[in-house]
Amino acid sequence: MRDILTLRRMSKEVKRYVVIQRILGLLAIILIAVVAVAYAISYFYDKFGSFTVRIDKYDMVKQGLALSETPYFERTEARLNADILYDMTNISGNDLPDNINQINGSHNGDNYIAYTFYLINSGDDTISYEGELYIENVTNNLDEAIRVAVYENDEKTIYGKTKSNGSGKEGDCDAEFLASTVVMRTAKEGLEPRQKDKYTVVIWLEGNDPDCTDALIGGTMKLGMHFKLVETT
Repeated sequence: MRDILTLRRMSKEVKRYVVIQRILGLLAIILIAVVAVAYAISYFYDKFGSFTVRIDKYDMVKQGLALSETPYFERTEARLNADILYDMTNISGNDLPDNINQINGSHNGDNYIAYTFYLINSGDDTISYEGELYIENVTNNLDEAIRVAVYENDEKTIYGKTKSNGSGKEGDCDAEFLASTVVMRTAKEGLEPRQKDKYTVVIWLEGNDPDCTDALIGGTMKLGMHFKLVETT
């Protein structure tokens, strides 16, 4: 009888051990899946993300310079990420919606990236800042036919790379890229407390550009915008 009880006890312990091992194995699989998803999201934002905006956290904490997707100070951030557009074909800039600068946050179309955000002085002092829109990553020379429209407080400027023959800006553009990796720069003096500047950035592949050829197929591009405080004399 004692041997039978011992065998039953051992059987229960084995079953308990098997159940625990299965639970631990399932938890390990879930953990690996979560890490893999987080890594994939991070990878795509770092390598192929459409557009990111950031400010220095020091400027945010010390002086109140902050970013927001809405003008109402509901939530301020030091970094914003526009939604990724994984597949984009060429279009004409004339086909973009007329109200494209009137929608907050990410509002991509089928073949363009559009993002509206606000730079806010949530501090107590009047400040001045500089901003730079730059190319973080590009493949297959995709920048040859890319257009970037920047609306600063609803004032629109279209930027494009200098013509491939070096003869100046494209006909549909207001200005050329400042450098091979710099689209444009901006500056503002005297942003008063609770005041905000509105920005909309629109990115598309211009089908009327002579450099918009099949050679660009498969290309990727990521842009970023960085704002920082500056001292004025």
